[in-house]
Amino acid sequence: MKRITGIAAVIAVILLLVACTGKEEKGENICQVYYVSNSETKVEMHPHVMEADTPEGRLEELMNCLATEPEKLEYKAPFSMGFRVLGITLEEGRLQIDVDAAYKELPPITEILVRAAVVRTLTQLPEVSMIAITVEGSQLFDRKQNAVGWMNAEQFIDNDGNEINTYEEVRVRLYFADESGTKLIAADREKHYSTNTPLERFVVEELIAGPSGRIDGLYPSVNPGTKVVSVMTKDGICYVNLDETFMAVVNNVSTDVSVYAIVNSLVELSTVNKVQILINGEVPSSFSSSSFERNLDIVTTVDN
Repeated sequence: MKRITGIAAVIAVILLLVACTGKEEKGENICQVYYVSNSETKVEMHPHVMEADTPEGRLEELMNCLATEPEKLEYKAPFSMGFRVLGITLEEGRLQIDVDAAYKELPPITEILVRAAVVRTLTQLPEVSMIAITVEGSQLFDRKQNAVGWMNAEQFIDNDGNEINTYEEVRVRLYFADESGTKLIAADREKHYSTNTPLERFVVEELIAGPSGRIDGLYPSVNPGTKVVSVMTKDGICYVNLDETFMAVVNNVSTDVSVYAIVNSLVELSTVNKVQILINGEVPSSFSSSSFERNLDIVTTVDN
């Protein structure tokens, strides 16, 4: 009897371990599904436990999530907003989603939110790196009649909470370093960003992220390891508080060039006239001034 009881105890422990292991594996198989709020002013993410165990099955499962009205009525499924998905094609990490003409009837902001929800949801799959939406086989254009093309999650900036506020399309001018690291080159960048993020902070973070690949003679102008502590604008002066990594020179780009990369980029905004850069809340003693104005003397072009 004691032996049987012991065996039963061992079996119970094994079953308990199996159950716990299953829960851990299940917990690691969670994707965030993004929905559009009923007010069509923001996107919300909600966890979904994946059941499929094949790449095709996972893609189909998330597509179904995006097309199924959730139980809560505070938000809408992106693929159930008045248009139909006609088909999908996945090749080498690029997922093309073809929709019917009703898609073009979506209000501009709603259309951006739908794109944000779809792209952020589906690019969580390791098999999907880029997404393109076509309308009955034709190229999708935004409200300014610019081709939308291929999209990834990085094109839709979100905040740190559980919600993504309204996306707006913004065009900013950023200053990156030339190959020598002694001059700056201006480059325009269009991107959708969350209105929850101050535009000034968005500009600084885009500079830190660097140019889109080392092409056309553009190189990072700010140490990519720099952390943004805070960004605030008051009375035309933008106060940019960074961590000490900013002071570390990389790619032969001097601190002065990095400073004016930030200054010139921020002064392009209508709200900024001067910039004060702080390191952990203090103005470095090595800086020639407590605040900086635009400096175009170190700006050049790719042709030069």
